[in-house]
Amino acid sequence: AVIAEDPSLLNTWHDVWFFRFLVNMLGYATIIVPGYFLISYFKRSNYLDRGSGFCYPLIKTCVFGGEDKSSPLDDVPVSSRNEPDSGSTVKQALKLMFCAAGLQASYLTWGVLQERVMTRSYGAVAPDHDGEKFKDSQFLVFMNRILALTVSGLWCMLFKQPRHGAPMYKYSFASLSNILSSWCQYEALKFISFPTQVLAKASKVIPVMLMGKLISRKSYEYWEYFTAVLISVGVSMFLLSSTTSKHPSTVTTFSGVVILIGYIVFDSFTSNWQDNLFKYKMSSVQMMFGVNLFSCLFTVGSLLEQGAFFESLAFMTRHSEFAFHAVLLSVCSACGQLFIFYTISQFGAAVFTIIMTLRQAFAILLSCFLYGHSVTIVGGFGVAVVFVALFLRMYARSRMKSSRQPSLPQKV
Repeated sequence: AVIAEDPSLLNTWHDVWFFRFLVNMLGYATIIVPGYFLISYFKRSNYLDRGSGFCYPLIKTCVFGGEDKSSPLDDVPVSSRNEPDSGSTVKQALKLMFCAAGLQASYLTWGVLQERVMTRSYGAVAPDHDGEKFKDSQFLVFMNRILALTVSGLWCMLFKQPRHGAPMYKYSFASLSNILSSWCQYEALKFISFPTQVLAKASKVIPVMLMGKLISRKSYEYWEYFTAVLISVGVSMFLLSSTTSKHPSTVTTFSGVVILIGYIVFDSFTSNWQDNLFKYKMSSVQMMFGVNLFSCLFTVGSLLEQGAFFESLAFMTRHSEFAFHAVLLSVCSACGQLFIFYTISQFGAAVFTIIMTLRQAFAILLSCFLYGHSVTIVGGFGVAVVFVALFLRMYARSRMKSSRQPSLPQKV
């Protein structure tokens, strides 16, 4: 009745990020809750033993899987990871340059577009006309996931993959946390600057360690705690150096910090849950397909229930520039994931981490150049501390791996 008297009240509430978060969660719950009861029913009724008929293979795959577990090392698709000298030095160098260029181009473009879509308006034909801002972060998540699902599905069909053994429903946990982390990532840009978001991503090693202890019962070395503290100090210096006298886009708000914390927590859970899923015999592309399948199911269901799906499509038809940006954003995200898998398989995780750490530094510089973000001396020093800590982690990890490898006998 109140909304009927004042329709603008609904729009005011819809602009509150926490309200949108709750509405999205309710949309996901309409899929998760019935799914939970169905899975519980099939397990309690011993459907695996007595089931039959047309739906039996589908239900078996979704609820029970093949239950074929193996070491995560089975995920390595090519031997060049352990045989870096298999090709010529020039060929390896060209391949490394290709991987580095692909990763940098994909994710630097993705970062620039992400900030453009979430912080700038579309359709401003005159200086006195503010244009229209796109507000639905969930639709952008759906766009990214539907293209990634298509790419990973085609990859699985074209290239031989290990026999899949994991129950499909187990992907839904990582999928839900991945959706929420991506939503927080987009939503945070409404309140904080892109450089702040990049530094927050760099500091996610801290909650990843905490989640690792809680979920996987992992133990960590002293240097891992030391570098985690260094990262915290650097990020704190950068955040505290931002003042309201700066350009409005550099002002860090409380809402932005809360959303960033949500992003880091959800993203940390995703990586640790995926680590556990790799106990089943699967490739990284199969993981990509399974997670994105549930992500598309959750997001399109929630968008349709809210009526936001067709509103977003209408926005795309009104602003062709936004449609181009949204599609390019999705292409960069999907291609970036494939470059990740290829780089790790060819050169290992250490080289990949170095490339992506440099990408974060380039992303901050590019954002400051394109969108006019200002960084104080203290903030710049904090950024330097963060990246020094990240390179220290990589150096210490590589030293530990080399010390653990048994020395090979000398050839006579």
